[in-house]
Formats: sequence, structure tokens, C-alpha cells
Amino acid sequence: PPLAVMKGGQKGHDRTKGGPSSKHILFGWEEVSGYDEHMNTIRTYQVCNVFDSNQNNWVRTKYIRRRGAQRIHVEMKFSVRDCSSIPNVPGSCKETFNLYYYESDSDTATRTSPAWMENPWIKVDTIAADESFSQVDLGGRVMKINTEVRSFGPVSKNGFYLAFQDYGGCMSLIAVRVFYRKCPRIITNGALFQETLSGAESTSLVAARGVCIPNAEEVDVPIKLYCNGDGEWMVPIGRCMCKAGNEAVENGTVCRACPSGFFKPTQGDESCMQCPINSRTTSEGAINCICRNGYYRTDSDPLQMPCTTVPSAPQTVISSVNETSVMLEWMPPRDSGGREDVVYNIICKSCGGGRGGCTRCGDNVQFLPRQLGLTKSRVYISDLLAHTQYTFEVQAVNGVSDQSPYSPQYASVNITTNQAAPSTVSIMHQVSRTVDSITLSWSQPDQPNGVILDYELQYYEKDQSEYNSTTIRSQTNTAVIRGLKSGSIYVFQVRARTVAGFGRYSGKLYFQTMTEGENSANEKLPLIIGSAAAVRSVMEFAKEIDISCVKIEQVIGAGEFGEVCSGNLKLPGKREMFVAIKTLKSGYTEKQRRDFLSEASIMGQFDHPNVIHLEGVVTKSSPVMIITEFMENGSLDTFLRQNDGQFTVIQLVGMLRGIASGMKYLADMNYVHRDLAARNILVNSNLVCKVSDFGLSRFLEDDTSDPTYTSALGGKIPIRWTAPEAIQYRKFTSASDVWSYGIVMWEVMSYGERPYWDMTNQDVINAIEQDYRLPPPMDCPNALHQLMLDCWQKDRNNRPKFSQIVNNLDKMIRNPNTLKAMTPLSSGVHLPLLDRSIPDFSTFSTVDEWLDAIKMGQYKENFANSDFSTFDVVSQMTMDDILRIGVTLAGHQKKILNSVQMMRAQMNQIQSVEV
Repeated sequence: PPLAVMKGGQKGHDRTKGGPSSKHILFGWEEVSGYDEHMNTIRTYQVCNVFDSNQNNWVRTKYIRRRGAQRIHVEMKFSVRDCSSIPNVPGSCKETFNLYYYESDSDTATRTSPAWMENPWIKVDTIAADESFSQVDLGGRVMKINTEVRSFGPVSKNGFYLAFQDYGGCMSLIAVRVFYRKCPRIITNGALFQETLSGAESTSLVAARGVCIPNAEEVDVPIKLYCNGDGEWMVPIGRCMCKAGNEAVENGTVCRACPSGFFKPTQGDESCMQCPINSRTTSEGAINCICRNGYYRTDSDPLQMPCTTVPSAPQTVISSVNETSVMLEWMPPRDSGGREDVVYNIICKSCGGGRGGCTRCGDNVQFLPRQLGLTKSRVYISDLLAHTQYTFEVQAVNGVSDQSPYSPQYASVNITTNQAAPSTVSIMHQVSRTVDSITLSWSQPDQPNGVILDYELQYYEKDQSEYNSTTIRSQTNTAVIRGLKSGSIYVFQVRARTVAGFGRYSGKLYFQTMTEGENSANEKLPLIIGSAAAVRSVMEFAKEIDISCVKIEQVIGAGEFGEVCSGNLKLPGKREMFVAIKTLKSGYTEKQRRDFLSEASIMGQFDHPNVIHLEGVVTKSSPVMIITEFMENGSLDTFLRQNDGQFTVIQLVGMLRGIASGMKYLADMNYVHRDLAARNILVNSNLVCKVSDFGLSRFLEDDTSDPTYTSALGGKIPIRWTAPEAIQYRKFTSASDVWSYGIVMWEVMSYGERPYWDMTNQDVINAIEQDYRLPPPMDCPNALHQLMLDCWQKDRNNRPKFSQIVNNLDKMIRNPNTLKAMTPLSSGVHLPLLDRSIPDFSTFSTVDEWLDAIKMGQYKENFANSDFSTFDVVSQMTMDDILRIGVTLAGHQKKILNSVQMMRAQMNQIQSVEV
């Protein structure tokens, strides 16, 4: 921008006689007319006193205000006469002149002040012409005009004067332009930079901070440009980008909201995109498009992907029955819903059989490759019952099926199985033995597939080849094998036969005859807790440890018979190990001693990674001790409560799988635990769960075709964990342990919640009798809750075996997608118990009390600050509201949302009752 322009035509004589002047001041210069190179008439300041010696001619500008500039630029247009073209010119002739400046805070210069000399004036430069002129014609001088630019700085006062000194030349000063440089206001890189003056030096770089334009936000900070000495922007640093929902237009100078029907999901330079098919926006500036009714999007679907819907039913299901197996094949659905992730689920229903209608098949039915999530349109189903009608529903599902409120579309086929051989005998155990005989008993096959005609028992000595085996037939499920060698181990297998033929042999089991002279009292090896044989069994199955090897460190709990401690065990020749120690309190009776040691006699027979390991006992010193491996994390129920919400579903299923594996081992050993609960599961530092506390365990003596252990009336029964037949008739079986396992599953998935909450034992018994079952814990996958319900079948014969439970959990672990679908919050059949799973809001007087009850008390202030202070308002909260008030943890968002939805359901239920 110009600060001043000096041209000829302005009278320069000082008429104020020494006072301040706004005019140009001339000493030795004169204002005359001349011509430029193009013969245009111009007015100039001239001086040409070359024939006079000691020339000192000055012309001074008027006062020029600085306007904040730190460096001043002067453009001079001038002409200079070539000294050699002047006749008789003296040697003092010059072809240059000097440029000076003088700073002042106000216009105070006079004809005499500042003095006409280099000091106080500051010299900028001596100016020489690139071209001089020498031609003269009748019309006057013809000038060659030169243009030179000089700059000076820094200047700091309010203004300045310029002066031009001639000291012996013949020249014309045609025009002077005084200006400074600045970088203009500019929008670049999404930021606005205001007008910025250049620096004091020609090499100066003046930093300027930018401000993001509206609807843009910083990407890299700081946002800077540098203004150089020529008034040019350079060295850009940082940038702003348009926010999500806005796009850059007008060469990046404006961030405009995406118009209706368009969206932009992220910050950046990208343009707004048109909403994909089956979606829409509700306003301008959208960051995503909402799916239209009946269409959905998964969390993993990109936002630019069209919204999709559920597939239609599979087509043309074809079945091929082979005895108790069937191959199903079908055609893909006509409409995939617009997705490529269509898979198939098989729903198996057994129909007829006198049960009235169709019921879901049990877990004994096998599906190959699997039952759920089939990627190919075929499945092989085996282990069905013979001569039974089945209905198979083939569901087509895709990635958005779980978002649809409707059940998946399916095609069905009805089949009837044929005659088949019986399934494998799963349980066989020794009833008694002598020196030359062993009496065995076994269970009926899970699937007889008809009337069992007889059983075939195969046996041979352990050291002999299987080809040397002997077989015998039995019409019942017991047999006495005679003519055996004393003290020898034999391998036994059994299989059942129907009119369809033999089933497969059972697994190999090993039993040993008695040795000569062995006390026949030892004939029955299985232990009955509390019997006089407890001490004898301890000596047989538990290792006696010298008390000097045991060092008790601290008391960690209390048991039924005494304290539970932690300590160290150092056996000769072995490394010291950390152990748990149960002690028998002093003053015990002999019966208490037997009962205490009976648990050790049970544990000593077990060797499995998911069953607590007995290290040994101390019976010959005081106090009497049972020493087991140490489990760092203690009981499972307490451990879960202390770590609420800290584990993934896969980790929880891994714990459940370990417990089921331990129980399968116990069931295979013919033991019933009778007190399976999370409090009796111990957890080590690697989250390995182990079954413990065998104080109520019993060995099953299968003396009849329907073997159960019938307890004496009375005694302690853990009602909340016990199967109804065990409560009512005191009949404990592995099936009743399966019921208890279902309760343990519920405890694990609810992080140690008390089963049935504050209901009394009698309330629990009544509820179970009326077919109520515990509802799914929060965030519990469908597959896990369905397995719980299977464990809680009223008919114990319909409950899965522990081996089937282990297989089911293995499938879930191998295919985690089956654990994604969550059980709906409410269901009519579960509502009376569901009301108790999340605290009833009506029992609290304030929202703060309700938040404390659902363990979300840390958000009290968030709720209050956002005016969510009454139950009516809270019950209408959405996920957007929960995010808006500052709940950022996903687990806490789900917990609050579930509790809000339950509050809404409870309100609706109350209103319905009032109506």
C-alpha cells in the first residue's frame, strides 16, 4: 500500500518561514516541465548546477505517516544527464544522487531542522542511473527515465521524511512512490489469515495464526502461515478440514452443510455422498443416513453401503433319511435381502411320541458340520430317535436378521426315522469284586432306538491283545464275570442290541480283581460319605504328609470344621509350593473327624485339571489337615462380583467350559456333587476354574436299572441350586448336577448375582413348580441362556449330559459369532422373575437411589445436570441421551439403557394393571 506519492507540480517553496510544513522543501532544485521517453509532457524537479563547485542541493518530502509499517520501500523515477555530453563540464560533475530518511513522531520539520547533513539524516543509498541521456533537440531535452527501488528499516516512530541530495549532477526527479508491503487477507488450507504487515528486514518472516473457517476444525496444529518481506505468504503449517456433515466448496473457502439426501461421515476434504439405497437423512449436515423402515445396517457395514433387509425363506428343502440320520439339502432364498452373508440355522423338533405336539430336540442330536451358521445349503443330522417323526425348519438369516422384530423366514420338512441300532452305553462301573470275579453294572443307552434285547460284554486282560477277548451276553444291565485271575486288571466294554442289531461298544474301562488274602471288606471301593470306612479310604486314596513339611502362613477363611489357611508345603526332594490348608478344630468328635476326612477320601480319587487337586492329609499329628493346591483368586462368586463387567463373553464361556469339563469327569467317575454352585468353584491366577467342596458328594451305586442316590429325609439342601426332584424326593443324580450347573452358568453371566435375588426358598420352590425359570442376565447371548433352560428341564431325562454341555461350549468358543445374539430383555413366561433381575424402580424414592442400586452411582451428577431427575423423564431416555450426558463406557451405556428399558416395561405393566 502507498504511504505517499511525490510528483512535479506541487509547489515546494516554504511559505511558513521556518515553521512546520506539509509541502515539499526545495534547496537548489527547481520545478520545471520536460518530456519523457515517449515525448509526453511531464512536470519534474530538476537540478543542473554542474558548473558551480561544492554543490549540496536538497529536496525534502512532506511528513509521511508510517501506518504500522516496519520497512519502507521507495520507488524513484529519474533521469540523469551524461556528464560527458555537457561541453566544458568541470571534473566535479556527478551522475548519482543520495537518498536519506529522518524519523519523527510528529510533523515538526522546518527549513533549517533537521539540519541538511547526513547526521541527523540517515543515508539509505547512493542512487546511480542505469541509463543517462545526452541528446538535445529544438523541443527540449529528451530524457531516459530510470526506475530504482530502495528500502530501509526498521522504522519505529509515527512517521518520517525523505530527502534527495544532489552534489554536482544534472538530473530530474520525475516521481517518487513511498509504500510498504503486506500479505493480504486469505483463506487457505481451510483457515482464515488476516492481513499481515511484512517484517522489518527484507529477509524477515512474520508468523500469522489462522482461524478455522465456520464448520471446519483443526487437523494439525498450530495453523500458521509466514509473511515474507515481499508481502507473499509462504511456509504453510497445519490445516483445517470441514467437519463431518460438511463439505468444502468455493475452492475450499467455505464448509457447507451436506444438503438433504446427502451425508459425510467423517472430517476431511471429501465431498458429501448421496444416501445409499433404502436410507434417508432427516436434516442438512447429516453424518449418516438412517435406514428406512424394514431395512437395517450392521455395526461393521460401511455407512455408504445400502441398507439391507432380512432374506426370504430357503427354497425346495429335500430330505434323505437313513435309519436315524437324515441329509437335508435346499436351494438359497430367492431374495438375499441385499446381502452376501446369508447363513442357515436348523431348528429340530420331535413330534408325536405321546407328548402332545412338537418339542425342541435335545442336544444329543448331532449336526454336521453344525446346527447354526451354515454357509452351505446342506446338513447331515444324526443320533435321532428311531421310528420318530421330526420337523426340521431351515432358517435363512443374514447380518441384519437379529435387528428385525420378526422371526427369520424358514422352509420346513417333515421326516420319520427308521429302525436303528442303539446308541453307546455311556456309564459302566464296578459293583463288587472277589479274587476271581467282578460284578459290573451299566446304564441303558441314551437312545435305545427300540426294545433292548440284550447286552454283549467284551473283556480281556490289560496286558493281552484285544483279539484274545471274551464275550458274554446279559439280559439285564448287570453281569458277574467269573473265572478271572487274582489281582489282575481287566479291560471291559459293553454294547446293547435291538432287532436292528448291535450298537457301538462303550469306551474301555479298567477293573482289578482282589488279591489273595485281601480283606473282602474292601470289596466295595466307592465311598459313602460319613461311613466308618472314611479313614480307611483316606489311607487308600490320600497321601499322608508329615506335619513338619507344612508351614501355615495366614488364615484366609473358615470352613464347617475349622479354619482355612494358606501356607507352604515342602516335601523331601521337591520344590516348595504354595497350598491351601483346611484344619480340623480342636475338641472334635470321632464322627466329626470322619466327616472331615471323608472329603479328602473323595478328592484323592480325582485327577483332572478342572477338579481341585489333593496334595495330601495330616492325620497323625494335630491339627488334622487336608492340603490342596492353592487357588489365587478364591471362590468364583466373590471373584466375579469383584470384577463386575471386566471379562469378555469368550472368557466367561471359557470358565464355564472348565467347570463343565470337571463335572463331566466326575459324572464319568459316577459321582454326584450335590452342591454345585459358584461359591464351590475355585479360580486360579490363570482364570482356570476347578470344582471343589465335596462335602455333600455321593458315589452313585447303580444297583437298579434307574440308579439314583436317595438321601435320608432332612439334611441341608441348597434350594436355589437344587433340581426339583432332588428337593421333593431327595433324588440326586448327575442330571440334578446338570440343573445346578445351569444355575452356575447364570451366576457367571450375571457376575455373581444371587440366584432368584431376595425370594424366599419357598418362593423359589413354588416358582420352579409353576415352570418359571431365571431370565437371561444382562448381555447374555441367546445360545448360553438356551443352554441354561435346557439344564432346567423339568424332566431330568431331557436335560443334556455334561459331555454334551462341553461339546456345546466348545462349539461356541470355536464360532464366537453364535455368542453375539443377545436374549431379549423380556418374555411373557419369564416376566414374574424378570422384574427382580433389575431393581424395581418403584422401590426407590429418587433417581440417585436407583442409580446406586444398578451400580451406576458415579453418574448421579450427569443425570442431575441434564435434568433427568424424575423416573418419568428417565424412562424415556434413549441411547443418544445416555451419550449426551457423558456416559462413554460401552458396558455402562448398555447397563443404563437396559435398566431404563426395564423401568419403562415396569411402568407399562403398572399402567396395565391399573387399567
